[in-house]
Amino acid sequence: MILVVNVCAQELHFFEFVKPVLGILRNAGVEHEARHYTDLTKKDLSSADKIIICGTSLKDFRYSECLEKFSFLNSFEKPVLGICAGAQIIALVNGCSLEKNQEIGLQKILFAKKFLGISGSTEVYALHNACIVKNNLFSESFEAFSESGKCIQAFRHRKKPFFGVLFHPEVRNKNMVLEFANL
Repeated sequence: MILVVNVCAQELHFFEFVKPVLGILRNAGVEHEARHYTDLTKKDLSSADKIIICGTSLKDFRYSECLEKFSFLNSFEKPVLGICAGAQIIALVNGCSLEKNQEIGLQKILFAKKFLGISGSTEVYALHNACIVKNNLFSESFEAFSESGKCIQAFRHRKKPFFGVLFHPEVRNKNMVLEFANL
């Protein structure tokens, strides 16, 4: 079962950032459940085979004020996919930092190596106000698979099966969600 984690502060944003991910999984016949991060229980986490932490709106950074709710990532060993805010959460829990950098709309990015089924030049949909700072701390914990300008677009944890994408594969590149589901 894939646990889909909603980080949206506003209920309406669920329909833009979480529901499309649920639709991809449902249409593929993948068992899943959704929970808001403030409602996660130990039972939710222990019954999950994988976790997808979804994104949220441009002005919603409330999740970053509640990082203790994501401390389970420190001991979680199963696959996790962070989408936009979810990727930022994975990085922040691992001690990395963010900096302002807005990208909105279609972006052409290059995957140097295959990442969740994608390689080479790919068009993605970006919608964020911050990116993860690539510094020594980031490089110790993560491998970057795609970068554009100052933004790390896709990364993987060096020791755990944690993946992060700053863009929104639920909008474009839906196959990435299915590749993750099939890990």
